[in-house]
Amino acid sequence: MGYVTARRQVQHRAAGRVLTRPETLAVEEPLEIRVNGLSVTVTMRTPGSDFELAQGFLLTEGVIAGRADVLTVRYCGGRGVDGVNTYNVVDATLAPGVAPPDLDVTRNFYTTSSCGICGKASLEAVRLISQFSPGADPATVTVAALTSMPDQLRGAQKLFASTGGLHAAALFGADGTMLVVREDIGRHNAVDKVIGWALEHDRVPLTASALLVSGRASFELTQKAVMAGIPLLAAVSAPSSLAVSLAEEAGITLVAFLRQDSMNIYTRPDRIA
Repeated sequence: MGYVTARRQVQHRAAGRVLTRPETLAVEEPLEIRVNGLSVTVTMRTPGSDFELAQGFLLTEGVIAGRADVLTVRYCGGRGVDGVNTYNVVDATLAPGVAPPDLDVTRNFYTTSSCGICGKASLEAVRLISQFSPGADPATVTVAALTSMPDQLRGAQKLFASTGGLHAAALFGADGTMLVVREDIGRHNAVDKVIGWALEHDRVPLTASALLVSGRASFELTQKAVMAGIPLLAAVSAPSSLAVSLAEEAGITLVAFLRQDSMNIYTRPDRIA
């Protein structure tokens, strides 16, 4: 398994002084995700929770709907120049009867750590149809539960504390209890990892739950919440216009600029008690 951080010497300059010192960096490496032995995508990610990442990606791309749709997930023999397994290739074998993804140009795409869907080849490939209906979820969340979430997330961001270079996503119950947190150099990967965790624990669709992301709420992250059946998406930063439109269309409660004492509620405020 690859390392999640790396040490490098840097030259630090401040106030007229020059100092050479070691710094901790977040590792960024490619992960190739295969389905039934065929390559579907390559994403730049921080190593760790790769099986969760692969399964979360497959669910949010509409390839699978639950854990029962996946027979096995395993590392393949991707080798470096030294012949050692890089652990950068994951193959998911689908259960009998589950249709594999259509491996045309709209499915086989490269994703960077900063953008998940920007490699798709057509506008038609961007918008996906969820098998779940988060808009029908009757769950409510209190203001106190919501405003407690950012501090819980920050307290769990161990890698960010040492590198300053990672995004995070966390799933919470409707009562504000944090269920899982994942960090990654790509914000979309962090979300796929927590959704993959939920998939492995038979929690999909994620009814009566909230997804908190450490940055902004984009269209892509909102779409992932819809695909996993999450009724509430919260962000510590700003939302995009398309994220708000999609949340409104899907019936998701979208909260942004979430702080200890304030928040902006863009859609479905009736869920917040």
